[in-house]
Amino acid sequence: MWPFRPTVRYARQLAEALRAETVGGILMLLATVAALVWANVSNDSYEALRTATFGPEALHLHLTLSQWAQNGLLTIFFFIAGVEVKEEFVHGELSNLRSAALPILASVAGMIVPVLIYLAVSWGAPGAGRGWAIPTATDIAFALAVLAVTASSMPAALRAFLLTSAVVDDLGAITVIAVFFTEHLNLLALLAGAVIIALYGLLQAKRVRGLWIYLPLALVAWYLVEISGVHATVAGVALGLMTRVHSDSREESSPGERADHYIRPVSAGFVVPVFAFLSAGVVLGVEGLGTILSDRVVLGVIAGLVVGKFLGVFGGAWLAVRLGLARLSEELHWRDMAAVSILAGIGFTVSLLIGNLAYGDDPERVNMVTTGVLVASLTASVLATILLRVRVRHRLNAQDDV
Repeated sequence: MWPFRPTVRYARQLAEALRAETVGGILMLLATVAALVWANVSNDSYEALRTATFGPEALHLHLTLSQWAQNGLLTIFFFIAGVEVKEEFVHGELSNLRSAALPILASVAGMIVPVLIYLAVSWGAPGAGRGWAIPTATDIAFALAVLAVTASSMPAALRAFLLTSAVVDDLGAITVIAVFFTEHLNLLALLAGAVIIALYGLLQAKRVRGLWIYLPLALVAWYLVEISGVHATVAGVALGLMTRVHSDSREESSPGERADHYIRPVSAGFVVPVFAFLSAGVVLGVEGLGTILSDRVVLGVIAGLVVGKFLGVFGGAWLAVRLGLARLSEELHWRDMAAVSILAGIGFTVSLLIGNLAYGDDPERVNMVTTGVLVASLTASVLATILLRVRVRHRLNAQDDV
């Protein structure tokens, strides 16, 4: 028994570490760097890996490795996002309309303004209209990781604002994916999937317990949504929203809390890094990079994320407070909000996904917009880190003066 105990203990320690925002962010970054290195050292072998296919053709699931990451693995990521949204609506900031008004209005503006800036910059460029949704999304995991690393001493209200606005952002992104990136709809399969998801929700409401019930239902729901033509990640969000987050008196934790506890390490430690690894590998030669960064679609993506997100989130929050529709926490200053608004420009996971969906039939264009998302996310991370460190130092000096 002795050799087995350390394995269990270390596995638990690893899972606990993966629940930390910083660790997940670091793994995502390492996977991105690994993809970039491999693609620039041996792009042929990297592309061979991404495009390797497997899966049963009879079930219409003979997909490339990259497609399995987008349609399969990311469903787990979006399931956790769905549970997080549900938790916010039931117990978090979104449960109180007055508290929720600020991040909701800021998030809505933070989705609209980047689209307008993207369209203004890319106007007239070939295929520009297909990529309008790329700069609308904020990467929850990456943004929270940067905030945790650079400004852990900032008030909890700042993290709550970023988390809540990013959650609303995710809802908007998944709606965009479902509505605008569904080309061939199999209505019968979609209705069957909706019935399975509703059955999942009914069993949750009836307090039925047992992984052996829910896992097959989730797999069937995923498959039906996948073959319906709607992106399969929608099934993940729907199942997450159907998961109960209220705990009964006889329960130590709710199903939502248990799902988050056990699945989040899988999402942070495997799902997102694998997706990043299979999506972020682009060739970054000096001449090629110059050509990419002069492309108006790419410039639109960068401007939308870096400039549009800041203007949208910060401007939306300021206008909401100014009009009396929301209030700013007494713990926060507008300079804090400016820093976290720049942080919202980290698009990454969902932006990469939307870029793949928008230009999936044009690998060259996918590589170009992927480069744009990487440049924008890096720029937003650096700028936000600088501003957050300045704000942390200012707060510490203010405390010393007192």
